[in-house]
Amino acid sequence: MSKFLNSLFGRVVIALLIGVALGAFFPHFAQSLRPLGDGFLKLIKMVIGPIVFCVVVSGMANAGDLKKVGRVGLKAVIYFEAMTTLALGIGLVLAYLTKPGVGMNVDLHTLDPASLADYAKNAQSLKDTAGYLLKIIPETAFDAFAKGDILQILVFSVLFGSALSLLGEKAKRVNTLIDEFAQVFFRVMGFIIMTCPLQTGPAGV
Repeated sequence: MSKFLNSLFGRVVIALLIGVALGAFFPHFAQSLRPLGDGFLKLIKMVIGPIVFCVVVSGMANAGDLKKVGRVGLKAVIYFEAMTTLALGIGLVLAYLTKPGVGMNVDLHTLDPASLADYAKNAQSLKDTAGYLLKIIPETAFDAFAKGDILQILVFSVLFGSALSLLGEKAKRVNTLIDEFAQVFFRVMGFIIMTCPLQTGPAGV
């Protein structure tokens, strides 16, 4: 039992149960803690893009053979698409089973159309294959990281990793630098994960 309580998983479970209890008995106080959970998610999103970039680039640059590089890049894109499709499917099934929003008295005329403008614009741009392919190409490399668009970051990472692989020894210092950056970002992620129990409680509200 003590091993469970001392583990990260154990602390997360306990924090989640405390969050559920607070939400049930002290809802107003629990709502005031919600920014902790939102902050945790933002911290995770903050480092995901750089980690994806460093891992993909390092893996492709160290593959050596150009055929291996191509396979790594293709597998990375396919894996991302497969996981995204799976997540979308699970979301649709859960929405069908739980029917969120049913029973809520919402007047559609009171909704802000501006808040839906970005979603409508994205839906219009993904109507055909050409629109989808253009969507995954970032305007600039920095734009992909600024928006946190993982697929665009992945595309840029594949191109960057391929270039490093072709340059070979000439780009060895760049490859070493990226490996070191990867270690730094993983350490930052470790710091964030250590705060997970503090953030999980508000998430259970």
